[in-house]
Amino acid sequence: MGDFKHLVVAKFKEGVAVEDVIKGMQDLVSDIDAVKSFEWGQDLESHEMLRQGFTHSFLMTFKNKEEYTAFLAHPKHIEFSATFSVAIEKVILLDFPIVLVKP
Repeated sequence: MGDFKHLVVAKFKEGVAVEDVIKGMQDLVSDIDAVKSFEWGQDLESHEMLRQGFTHSFLMTFKNKEEYTAFLAHPKHIEFSATFSVAIEKVILLDFPIVLVKP
């Protein structure tokens, strides 16, 4: 089996310092070896009706599901999750093994 992905799509609460949350996430993934790669982006192009208020996406890649499970149990992830949870109004989480169609 190949890589395992963790996708988070978020709508932050009014007044949240999103830059601080993103910096915290960057620090988190830098400290945890199980995270193979980390990407994030802010939506700039979608129509509001299609976006449904979501503004940011975060994508982490792990070598396999076991590495992802280790990440979930890591004390720094548990600590950051509490901070992240109070900053978001809505969230979508998808965790999945990838199916590579075109490299």
